[in-house]
Amino acid sequence: MISNANDLTERLRKRLESERREIEELTASELERLAEHSRFVARSAVRTIERDMEEATGKMRELLVKAWLRPFIVGLSLWIGICAGSWATMRWLAGSVQDRIETRDRTDLQIASGREMLAEIEETTWGVGLREVNGQRYVTLPAGTPVVTAFVVDGRPYLELSRE
Repeated sequence: MISNANDLTERLRKRLESERREIEELTASELERLAEHSRFVARSAVRTIERDMEEATGKMRELLVKAWLRPFIVGLSLWIGICAGSWATMRWLAGSVQDRIETRDRTDLQIASGREMLAEIEETTWGVGLREVNGQRYVTLPAGTPVVTAFVVDGRPYLELSRE
């Protein structure tokens, strides 16, 4: 019996060892299958996450562009408007000043021409002038003119003009 018990123990031990190896092999193959499935699920999840992140990033870029573009355009428009308005105002002011300078130059020329004309008139009329006093018209002669006149005012003889 002892050898039978030893044989039985040995057979049981071998059988247990064989079942244990079989269980380990089944477990290993099941774990391998589970690992492969887990890798597949993880890869799918990563692809989905990457695709969703790309979509979200694209939408965020679009929102950021819109968020910055509108104030940029408004600011640029204001800047261009201010610059154009300033330029136009300066052109108008410069033209206005130039016109006034030209007008003053023409006026100075006219005054100088008028003074020359007055000097020429006085020279060509020998100091004879016309005056109206209390509604009466008179011719004034230069001082020291030997003419018999009706009267003398300010040292100058006056002649009365007829109304005919």
